[in-house]
Amino acid sequence: MVHTGDTILLRVGHLLPYSMSDSNTTDFTNPSTFILVGIPGLEAAHVWISIPFCTMYTIAILGNFTILFIVKMELNPSLHEPMYIFLSMLAVTDLGLSITTMPTILGIYLFNFREISLDACFAQLFFIHSLSFIESSILLLMAFDRFVAICNPLRYASILTRPRIAKMGLMFVLRGFILTFPLPFLLKRFQYCQANVLSHSYCLNQEVMKIACSDITVNSLYGLFITLLMVGLDSLFIFLSYVRILKTVLKVASPTECLRALNTSVSHLCAVLLFYTPKISLSVLHRFGKGSPPLLQILLGYVYLLVPPLMNPIVYSMKSKHLRVRIIRLFVKAALTTAQIWPGQRAEPQG
Repeated sequence: MVHTGDTILLRVGHLLPYSMSDSNTTDFTNPSTFILVGIPGLEAAHVWISIPFCTMYTIAILGNFTILFIVKMELNPSLHEPMYIFLSMLAVTDLGLSITTMPTILGIYLFNFREISLDACFAQLFFIHSLSFIESSILLLMAFDRFVAICNPLRYASILTRPRIAKMGLMFVLRGFILTFPLPFLLKRFQYCQANVLSHSYCLNQEVMKIACSDITVNSLYGLFITLLMVGLDSLFIFLSYVRILKTVLKVASPTECLRALNTSVSHLCAVLLFYTPKISLSVLHRFGKGSPPLLQILLGYVYLLVPPLMNPIVYSMKSKHLRVRIIRLFVKAALTTAQIWPGQRAEPQG
């Protein structure tokens, strides 16, 4: 979006003039589409910027699919423990987030396709927010798993039974979807009389609210309520869990056992930091950072949605010996199979 006097030029494949004096005309009173943006000022380099995005999506999707495949197909009981069941839930959620944001982000950088219909935008923001809340809940469940394993190891098997894990998982999934469900309907009741340009390459509730010409108090309060209820409470309980874990571990006489106990939680702590740091920072910027640089919000948005699905499989694969060994075996087997197929294909024409 380029300002020239009292005119705004919207870059959507080509420049579209829009006069500030026309802000109340039918052009933007009820738009049929929103305009998504990439990185402002770097439109000419969008094709090159698409390369790291494509790489990140490929690694994230393959990594999470690999974890799901190994946990599902592996007969070893060690990979059917509660920790790996929760890891599978996390992988499914990360896949959902990647698939939800990939069409619009790659559409902008690869094909310069920036328009999105209102219904598609509302659907995308519903899945982004609900899956994000579900991921927060799964991280809480994983913290509970570590808490029971370290603070009450003798009752671990009796507390984290499969039926109980299924009930907790279902409860948190329903919580995420039910509390996010009103958001699209609250947004659909608005008239959008400002320029229909969003500041990200995907739809978020906070961004769509900003371009409404109606009173957004209800939406703003409801968004704050569900964020505090879910992300706020989840992060608080995760923090309290690790306070108890740390107290328990410090009571252990042997430094070696102390380090061993803490080492089992390193991968989860990394996942927590990767998820909550950009999410909380972005939420604060959207609500209180009116004077913050737009580029900072754009970059934080990409970190929030792209980095956790990319890094979670890598972090857990590096820290879990059982998982790491199975992944290496899987790729070695795939490489050997490929090596056996290709020579046979090359030999056929000679026969």
